[in-house]
Amino acid sequence: MHPRSSIPPTRDYQASSRRGSVAGWLVALLVVAGIVVGIAYGAYELADATAEPKARALTREVKKADLVITVTEDGNIESASNVEVKCQVAGGTSILWIVPDGEFVKDGQKIVELDSSALEESINQQRITFEKAKSAKIQAEKDYAVSKIAVTEYLEGVYKKELQDAGAQIKISLENLRTAQNSLAYTTRMFRKGYVSSLDLESQQFSVQRAQLELDSANTAKDVLVRFTKEKNLQELESQRDTAESRKDSETAAFELEEKRLKRLEDQMRLCIINAPASGMVVYANERGGRFGSQQSVTIEEGAAVRERQTILRLPDLEQMQVKVNVHETKVDNLRANMRARITVQGQTVTGVVDSIANQPEPTSWFSGSVKEYATIVKIAGEASGLKPGMTAEVEILIDHLEDRILLPVAAVVTDRGKYSCWVAIGEEQTPEHRNLIIGATNDKFVEIKDGVAVGDKVIMNPRAIVDDAKKAANEDEKEDDVDARFGAATENTPSGASGRQGGQQGGGRGGQQGGGQQGGGQRGGGQGGAGGGLMSLDKDGDKKISKDEAPSWMSERFDSFDANGDGFVDEKEIQALRSRSGGGQGRGGQGGGRGGQGGGAPGGRPGGGQSRPGGAAPNKG
Repeated sequence: MHPRSSIPPTRDYQASSRRGSVAGWLVALLVVAGIVVGIAYGAYELADATAEPKARALTREVKKADLVITVTEDGNIESASNVEVKCQVAGGTSILWIVPDGEFVKDGQKIVELDSSALEESINQQRITFEKAKSAKIQAEKDYAVSKIAVTEYLEGVYKKELQDAGAQIKISLENLRTAQNSLAYTTRMFRKGYVSSLDLESQQFSVQRAQLELDSANTAKDVLVRFTKEKNLQELESQRDTAESRKDSETAAFELEEKRLKRLEDQMRLCIINAPASGMVVYANERGGRFGSQQSVTIEEGAAVRERQTILRLPDLEQMQVKVNVHETKVDNLRANMRARITVQGQTVTGVVDSIANQPEPTSWFSGSVKEYATIVKIAGEASGLKPGMTAEVEILIDHLEDRILLPVAAVVTDRGKYSCWVAIGEEQTPEHRNLIIGATNDKFVEIKDGVAVGDKVIMNPRAIVDDAKKAANEDEKEDDVDARFGAATENTPSGASGRQGGQQGGGRGGQQGGGQQGGGQRGGGQGGAGGGLMSLDKDGDKKISKDEAPSWMSERFDSFDANGDGFVDEKEIQALRSRSGGGQGRGGQGGGRGGQGGGAPGGRPGGGQSRPGGAAPNKG
């Protein structure tokens, strides 16, 4: 052992030892306290983190402001005035060469060359036909001229000569007759004197008769010439003349027709070269159809076939631009001509006005389904630089501008079965107070309030999160409507079906089936139908009571039996009392089940479903 270990400690040393032990205890206590506090704080934070956060009311003071109602759609920029260049070649052709799309051209510059090979062949064939028609026309004209000369020749030459010959023959015959008569007279005198024989006398007598016959024949010949021969020959010659004239006219018409055909083909040939009718930017007339649409796409390019009268390209007037937008059928009724519009194109904003609204929807395709859209033209007002046809533009059309109106955000308004409500925060505690609203116009953000709140009220912006009635209204709004209210009450002629059988099974707890269709079986099964509280779903105004106006037809007919206190309303207590009187839904539910079992549908099924309502099933839901 160390020699100094036996020396007893001094008093100062003992005091310092006691102070050190006390400090140690204090430190230990502080550590333990810190651990306890840390555990408690951690437990508190954990509990606070796992607890459901309580929603805080978000309010907004009601103010007056302007309500701007607009319709926004996308569309395409186009020119309001286009010079269209079309294919004028009959029967169509194909494009051999075309100026590049988007290029600026000058008036008279060549812009399109169409295929003319078929026209060249047609022109060569037509020229041969034309020359043949020309030859036939010339021959017909000569024949006609000859036939006219023949008529004149006969009247002024041949006939006159024949008439003169006939006159001369008569004169000669007459002279021969006189000579014969004189000879006969002399011979007669000589015969009496005996100088001539009787034979000579007879000979002279025959000479006179012959001369007379010749005179008569000459007169007859002249008469035939004047009365018959002239007319016959003249008619024949005139017929030949008229026939030649008709042939001439026909050949002339054929010649002119062939000449027109040749000229038309030559004009068509010239139309294969198209020059710019005005200066401007070239825009191909491409018509794009949907991938699955019924419209065929038209592509303008070299080698593409084009139809007669088909537009090949356009020269738009860039000083007069417009936007074509397709407006959905739900919005088009709000549009009117001359409404103001704002047009945004690639960051540039310009103004415009509605010029026209189509009265028929645009053609639809398989890809677009049954969506109906109406083409609306919005003209761009003022100057807009850099706009080109085909650009996409956003068009916002001003429908209405309501100044100084009370507005509420859409989120603050709650819809409950066609009625509109909001909640106003009252006092420092922000107690929700229900207000019924009468609304006016609306847009996507705000609703015009005509009655229900005043300027300065603090409206709760999140009522569905903090107000129980708003939550209930939202839930009730999601529920299925009353079937009778939607489709009308069932009648004896209502067709049977699964709904009637289901009503009989559910309303009577399958009592009709278990009871063999008897009413007793329905009563035994009625107890299984339950006694739910679905009748209160008929409370449409939220006053927790059912009025006779709110009751459906099946209930209004027996409303007095439901209204035990005669106050004109049916509340939950009266419904509970009705359940007690009916044995928890056994009586009426059982009867309904029995009849439902018998009918399996209408008419039995319908009463089965209907009579089960007091038993507890929801109205009109079996």
